[in-house]
Amino acid sequence: MSIMDVKEICTIIPHRYPFLLVDRIIESDGKEYVVGIKNLTINEPFFQGHFPGNPVMPGVLQLEAMAQVGGVLMNRVLKMEGKLAFFLAVDEARFRKVLAPGDQLRIEMRLVRQRLGMVRMHGRVLCDGEVASEADLMFGYAKE
Repeated sequence: MSIMDVKEICTIIPHRYPFLLVDRIIESDGKEYVVGIKNLTINEPFFQGHFPGNPVMPGVLQLEAMAQVGGVLMNRVLKMEGKLAFFLAVDEARFRKVLAPGDQLRIEMRLVRQRLGMVRMHGRVLCDGEVASEADLMFGYAKE
């Protein structure tokens, strides 16, 4: 069951095809935790060149998927609607499993700290119950 579909997600974050990397939000505690889903299909543009004959989701796009789900967390749960968040840092990134067409990604983001207009989160991408990647991400807001 989704609590937020792709149409609602598009009202929160500015990303659009082919760069929108979250299909729905399925879980949130309303405070510091949110879970998104991304279904990988062979039609994803990045699979054409990464790698022909052996399609693999690039690690940097796994980080971007975490960041987009983190953007939903910041704008909805942390009540920062309408502000544009920017990726400031990635720490402790680890890639543990190859992701390919047909996989369903469970993208979990948890607030670690919010201070002085910056937000730090820990993210994980899971596939079939196994951690595929994880990282600590930091975000800041554009000055208005």
